[in-house]
Amino acid sequence: MASEIHMPGPVCLIENTNGGLVVNQEALKILSAITQPVVVVAIVGLYRTGKSFLMNKLAGKRKGFSLGSTVQSHTKGIWMWCVPHPQKPNHSLVLLDTEGLGDVEKGDNQNDSWIFALAVLLSSTFVYNSMGTINQQAMDQLHYVTELTERIRAKSSPSNSELEDSADFVSFFPTFVWTLRDFSLELEANGEPITADEYLELSLKLKKGTDEKSKSFNEPRLCIRKFFPKKKCFIFDRPAPRKYLVQLEKLQEEDLDPEFREQVADFCSYIFSHSKAKTLSGGIIVNGPRLESLVLTYVNAISSGDLPCMENAVLALAQIENSAAVQKAVAHYDQQMGQRVKLPTETLQELLDLHRANEKEAIEVFMKNSFKDVEQKFQKELGAQLEAKRDDFCKQNMQASSDRCMALLQDIFGPLEEEVKQGAFSKPGGYHLFIQKKQELKNKYYQVPRKGIQAEDMLKKYLESKEDVADALLRTDQSLSEKEKEIEVERIKAESAEAATKMLEEMQKKNQQMMEQKEKSYQEHVKQLTEKMERDRAQLLAEQERTLALKLQEQERLLKEGFQNESRKLQQEMQAIRMRNRAPAGVCNIL
Repeated sequence: MASEIHMPGPVCLIENTNGGLVVNQEALKILSAITQPVVVVAIVGLYRTGKSFLMNKLAGKRKGFSLGSTVQSHTKGIWMWCVPHPQKPNHSLVLLDTEGLGDVEKGDNQNDSWIFALAVLLSSTFVYNSMGTINQQAMDQLHYVTELTERIRAKSSPSNSELEDSADFVSFFPTFVWTLRDFSLELEANGEPITADEYLELSLKLKKGTDEKSKSFNEPRLCIRKFFPKKKCFIFDRPAPRKYLVQLEKLQEEDLDPEFREQVADFCSYIFSHSKAKTLSGGIIVNGPRLESLVLTYVNAISSGDLPCMENAVLALAQIENSAAVQKAVAHYDQQMGQRVKLPTETLQELLDLHRANEKEAIEVFMKNSFKDVEQKFQKELGAQLEAKRDDFCKQNMQASSDRCMALLQDIFGPLEEEVKQGAFSKPGGYHLFIQKKQELKNKYYQVPRKGIQAEDMLKKYLESKEDVADALLRTDQSLSEKEKEIEVERIKAESAEAATKMLEEMQKKNQQMMEQKEKSYQEHVKQLTEKMERDRAQLLAEQERTLALKLQEQERLLKEGFQNESRKLQQEMQAIRMRNRAPAGVCNIL
């Protein structure tokens, strides 16, 4: 986070007002200023279960998120607190505290489901907070997880099956952490001590049977196991005697139960060390502005009656960032050309070489800052802008050369024009004297460096404009015979024709250089695009392998527990992942 951004306390990110969800613009401004990667930790759970206390601890404060002390739910909507990450340099920790689920005052549980879904979509670590043990009542209260497939779509295409959506959820969804408050059981199984994580795994075991009761028992457990392969569990003793709980935020550390303090410290340590930066498909690291875009896209979808779609959110984000990437690349090109180019250049090739070097850097800037550029729309736009800027530089170069050459010609040939006016060559032998003088001045003109690409053309045009002077001196020079005058006229014609041929060859050379430059530009775009696509595909395949490895572990557990049908469904999901990423994407036509 930028060093000057320090939030003294949380602000509401998504307001829950009159049964609708509204994004708070003040919170978005805060996110837009966070340029670093964000580790997003969201907590959800029933109201009055101590969620806010844990979030304040993660923020390193005793006060911040409202704790409340009655049966009323204090937090409405989703509140946000951004703090510097205590263990990851150059990262920001974004804490999201949500309103309590199941608040009797609301009457309508519709928004509870959306709050739950948004917490899953926005976080990199999802904390579910509940009281007591993991029993059937706790599972029933976690029914929101079974509604995720009804609340979230992975792909925008309506033809995608629930199977494919479910397969995609794993790569998008956060790590799942279950925090159990006021836990009073001994952690043991079959007379042997077990860890909290083992207790969670045992609690998620399925019950054999095809009756409705078994299905109801298994559904939330299957959803947690399938959607959240990375799971963690923490248990907490009661923090203090009941009579002191109403003043929990006022209690000093030494007033809290020692076991509870140690458990909270373990929880915070795990979150700080294991929670990763929020990442989108393709390894796209989320920063503040990207999180801002996700919030807007998801809430706007819900408000308009649509389902939040992860693919659409990424594409909407890509539109914003790819447009900015084009601007950033063009700005880099402009800056480098402004620093490196001194007009006029001696040759066109010199300018084109500078353009090509800076174009290559500009494409690199674009590739670094862009993603999900569908059909290379924005890369094509960049190519068109750079081509237009190249053409503009060529025009500027020609004009700069023309201006310099015109000033130079006037300076060099000005005295000769004055001598002609004064009649210095209106005498026998004056014509040859004029031609000799003119040749000397042409040689002087040729010796001046950095005239640019218009040097020959401007000299030719200047001399052509003075041909009537030479013709007049030739006609009036009495020292020349008629035959000599005819020979001189032919020589002038031949010289003029030779100059015209030279000019044509030069023009053809320039056209050839421009064509070659265009081809080199195209090849540079293709080269960098191919390299980026290979990197992206490698990233995608790495993600796929991680997802498959997690699903394979779950499949093996299901087989071990004797649930062949569920295992086959998981196998089908794994096959869907493999098939989707099997064929390499082709390179579209860039320009």
